[in-house]
Parts: sequence; structure tokens; C-alpha cells
Amino acid sequence: MTETIDFAAQARLVSQLAARTAEEQLDAPTPCEAYAVRHLLGHLVGLAAAFQEAARKNLGPMTSVDPGATEPDVEPGWRTELDRNLQGMAEAWHAPEAWEGETQAGGVALPAAIAGRIALNELVLHGWDLARATGQEYAPDTASLGVSYALLTQFAESPERGPFGPPVEVAADAPFLDRVVALSGRRPDWTPPTS
Repeated sequence: MTETIDFAAQARLVSQLAARTAEEQLDAPTPCEAYAVRHLLGHLVGLAAAFQEAARKNLGPMTSVDPGATEPDVEPGWRTELDRNLQGMAEAWHAPEAWEGETQAGGVALPAAIAGRIALNELVLHGWDLARATGQEYAPDTASLGVSYALLTQFAESPERGPFGPPVEVAADAPFLDRVVALSGRRPDWTPPTS
């Protein structure tokens, strides 16, 4: 039987963070140096749609574009669109067949079981980015953090680190979320710069 991973809690959490993001925060900096909040949210809108298509094996323009090829941004109605895309993403990856065979994401062909883990990790890390940038509490479920930790550990041990920077050193007894964030190359103590 194919192992499936439930995205519902993490997708709901990211949607709630976005819903509580004020319009005046859209130009605020985020832990992703190249992104303001508006770009991070635009990225989330696009990745949720693309990974939904990847789960369904609807390979085409949504799954073949490198996410770094253009600068994402929000458009009118982005909150509704993001919520819809996140729900659709969680539903698509809930199906056992989503985890079988090969698929494509960001123009890269890869096993669907890996694509699903990458998709969930994107929600975990970018949820943290958004929460930090907007001053919100962030507490992902332990299962989602475990998926991210396992995936990021593999990247950390690989000579090709993919999209992640070198891991940041943290104490062995640091909170689980901090250890996950540090493995991605982010500083767990990041706060918005004061003007």
C-alpha cells in the first residue's frame, strides 16, 4: 500500500497565516532575502497550484516552469485564490495514487513520493517565513515537521544542496521547529530588521 502524508493541517495553518496578514504588511521583508511578504504570498499561490497539478499528474505549464524564473506577486483576490489552491493541494495529495510513479515539479521530473514531501516542506518552511515576517505565532504539527526534517537532512548530506543554503548551527536540544528551519539554511532567530 502506498504511504500517503496528510497535508490538511499544514495547508490550513498557512491559509490562516495569510488571512491574518494585513495589506500594510505586504511590502515587509521576509527571511527569504529576495522576497517581500507580497512575493512570498505570490510564490505560495503558485506553488500550491503547481503541486496540486503534480499530484494529479497533470503535467504541463504549471509543473514545467522553474519557480525562480519570474518574481511572484499577489494579485487582487489572492487570499481566496491561495485558500482554494491550498485546499486543492491537500486534497490532491490525499489520494494514494498521487504518491505513485513519477511526476514533475518546477520543470524537474522526480518520483511522486519525493515531490509530495517537497511540497509539504515548502508549506512548512514558507509558513515559518510568513509567520516571522508578519509577527504571528507558528506551530506546525509534529508529523509535518518530521517530514521536513527527514527531507532536509537528506539535502544537508548531499553534495548538491538543491535550493537550500548550508545548515545553520543550533543547539542539539533546540526546539524541533528551530532544527528544521536551521537545516534549510535559515536562521531560527531571524526577526524583521528595525527601521
